[in-house]
Amino acid sequence: MEKRWTARWIMDRAFVGLPPIDLYRKELESKPRSVHKTGLTNRHMFARKEFTLHEKPQKAVLDITGDDYYKVYVNGRFVGQGPAQGNPFHYYYNRYDIASFLQKGINAIAVHVYYHGLVCHAYNSGDYRQGFIAELTADGIITAKTDRSWKYRSTEEYGRGSAIGYDTQFTEHVDCRLRTPGWREASFDDSKWSRAAEHGQDDHHFCLQPTPPVSVYEQLPLHVTALGDEGYQIDFGQEITGQVSLRARGSAGQIVEIRCGEELDDDGRVRYDMRCNCRYQDFWTLSGREDDMSEFFDYKAFRYAEVLAGVGVTLDTGSFRAVVRHYPFEAGACTFETSNPRLNAIWAICSNGVKYGSQEHYVDCPSREKGQYLGDNTVITHAHAYASGDLRLFRKSLQDFALLAERVCPGMMAVASGSYMQEIADFSLQWPMQLLQYYKQSGDREFLRDMFPTAERLLRHFDSYRREDGLLAKVDDKWNLVDWPEAMRDGYDFKLDHPIGEGCHNVINAFYYGALETVCEIREHLEGAKPQALLDEMARVKAAFRKAFYSDGSGLFVDAERSQHASLHANALPLLFGLAPEEAVPSIVRLIRAKRLSCGVYMAYFVLKALARAGEYELIYELINSDDRNSWASMLKEGATTCFEVWSKEMKPNASLCHPWASAPIPLLIEEIIGLKPAAPGWTKVSFTPHIPNSLEWIMLSFRTPAGTIALEYAGGEAKLTVPDGVAVEGGLA
Repeated sequence: MEKRWTARWIMDRAFVGLPPIDLYRKELESKPRSVHKTGLTNRHMFARKEFTLHEKPQKAVLDITGDDYYKVYVNGRFVGQGPAQGNPFHYYYNRYDIASFLQKGINAIAVHVYYHGLVCHAYNSGDYRQGFIAELTADGIITAKTDRSWKYRSTEEYGRGSAIGYDTQFTEHVDCRLRTPGWREASFDDSKWSRAAEHGQDDHHFCLQPTPPVSVYEQLPLHVTALGDEGYQIDFGQEITGQVSLRARGSAGQIVEIRCGEELDDDGRVRYDMRCNCRYQDFWTLSGREDDMSEFFDYKAFRYAEVLAGVGVTLDTGSFRAVVRHYPFEAGACTFETSNPRLNAIWAICSNGVKYGSQEHYVDCPSREKGQYLGDNTVITHAHAYASGDLRLFRKSLQDFALLAERVCPGMMAVASGSYMQEIADFSLQWPMQLLQYYKQSGDREFLRDMFPTAERLLRHFDSYRREDGLLAKVDDKWNLVDWPEAMRDGYDFKLDHPIGEGCHNVINAFYYGALETVCEIREHLEGAKPQALLDEMARVKAAFRKAFYSDGSGLFVDAERSQHASLHANALPLLFGLAPEEAVPSIVRLIRAKRLSCGVYMAYFVLKALARAGEYELIYELINSDDRNSWASMLKEGATTCFEVWSKEMKPNASLCHPWASAPIPLLIEEIIGLKPAAPGWTKVSFTPHIPNSLEWIMLSFRTPAGTIALEYAGGEAKLTVPDGVAVEGGLA
């Protein structure tokens, strides 16, 4: 439900009179773009308001949002930050209970608003929509609200650093000489600040954010090592997301350099010019005051940091911290331990990848793009559902893409939300699969019904590319990805670059059939039966698919019409979606056994699920636990603490070392090896069909579901399964 405010949207006067730039378009559309003023990028604005309370309230609620992003403080104390990335036609606001922050007498609300200004994956920016809105209700009375009485100032404290990543963020050259001490506190003298401008025609439509704000907390270093007279190297023990924080003392104008990185160079120094196209090199200029403390705004993905300073600067090593941030991830929500140390380590890097790859939305990586990619989400949402026991972010992600589909293309965008318009056909066709997975995990039938028309519109979009036999040909309004990076496509034999080549290829049609199959199953959940017309259409598409791509002689599928090449991708997907005839299954399994995971980490999820459909559980476990080059073990050998974008650092020039699309082992181990699945939506009934290898002597597993916690203790071939009261169990150990 859209919120109606008594408050007004307020903004930096530099943006007054600038009409919003419409950035919504199809990726390949030759729509002329408006030019954004370069002087209005990377803008930091401070705003504040004081008010008086005659008594400390029993209940106080602060509603607030900002574009692009805010951090809010009450009486000098940090309250929270946000919002989750959104579109102006469906923009999120946050609600905080702040009664404990308030006091009798004078109080102050202080807001730090950031406007990025570039078109990118990380922010919905570059459109001149700058500013924020806030409203405080204390004991049922609106006590403070944004309007022209608020004071503000634009600050150059964070410098004019360069854009890094894919224009994801700016380096920060923080100058404490430009800092305004005490501006967040009550009774601060803001008489020299300007009055904020009210936006009379603000076009945001506000909805309460359905997910909690990110968790923000401090983490101590694992090791601090002196670098001679240069400074110190800090190791936080594993990859994290956040910023470095420390205190230092020196003369006004002296500079401290802070370098962050995911790994060390061969000489043992922090690799701050990172593989992933991010150069994490910030500078902090001291004010000369005794209380200088670094305070950076945006977050990075890193494990190591170096703090370097010149003669005369004293670094307080006891103050070294990381200010960590990510979506709330409750410790103990999911536990997994087995007798296999390597398997435990694989689980840990996947779980950590999901943890730090979940911010206000899921991100493909928390460094280079910081964007929510639809195809990545097929893997991430499935893993996050188990690792966190929290389905709210999963639900929101589905809605994010549905909303953008309504605005730009019913065939779905590849990134949502964000001002960067990108489209990938393979990813679009996975949205219905994610919707069905969410329903199975949550049992949220009303949401399934609400979202189902979006799935039907998606299929209708792709109908325009169908030829007479029902197959898709030349889907050229979006990328045809197959896998990423390109070298991981196992020699896939079809021209995938724009413009898409003439003809018809396997992978896009396998995903299309999978979408048809999923929509048919959703209709059964909603209406009690699968529609005969859709079943007939699926049969027609299946027959055409086999005619176009299947070879009776080899028992394998080729990559495209007129191709003789049978890639891993062109066979695993038909196996997964039931397109392979029964007699072809042994041939395809032999192919997978021979090729192993000769694909990217993203496609590995589908390969392993295809093996599950074929009942090849031993091979699933073997591939997850393998010592092959294309394996999670390769990541471990290279020092991974979060799962990588690729199997090995050297497989992609700009590889990120935190990429949660590599977290397939989490759902595959739970559902296919341990054998626990929801037998009814929302886990009101549990299926337990274990396929535990003899080499696993014991397993301890617990995870949360909407029905309650499910726990398994397995040892010596015997299992003890604990489920919530009222939940039935189907199956068990043979």
